[in-house]
Amino acid sequence: MHTPAVTPAADIRNPEVRVLSDAAKTFLSNQLWCRSVESVSLGWAIAGVLGVFLVRIVPDRPGIDDTLWVVVGDLPPAYLVYTGNPTWHDALESYVLEMERWVAAVRSGASLDDVIPVRTEPTEEHAEMLAGRLRFVRNEILASGDLSPGDA
Repeated sequence: MHTPAVTPAADIRNPEVRVLSDAAKTFLSNQLWCRSVESVSLGWAIAGVLGVFLVRIVPDRPGIDDTLWVVVGDLPPAYLVYTGNPTWHDALESYVLEMERWVAAVRSGASLDDVIPVRTEPTEEHAEMLAGRLRFVRNEILASGDLSPGDA
């Protein structure tokens, strides 16, 4: 497995990024299929706003991925499999695409069964709020081409 450029959580100096790191760990720890979190590494962050972390877990059963990207911050938290997303940029792009599918389903009144789970009421208001944040991520972060680790 190719290891992307990440910063181990223990090396994160910015306290706001540490809070995001802790949120990523807690988010995965609360999943029923996660026995424990082995490590959390920063892929990229804007302190206090958004973080993309590479997390290695001990799954509670076979067939569960042990390496995941986790996106946390001023957006709904989500995990994405590492396979197919070798960099934080790829993971964040996948996150945006999946969340845009959720927004489209909410706007059209379609079933949410086949979209990424979002822990909020699927209302038009929430869909619009999320759509605005996703536009910012797409236009200001993903389009910038800056692949540095962010604000560690």
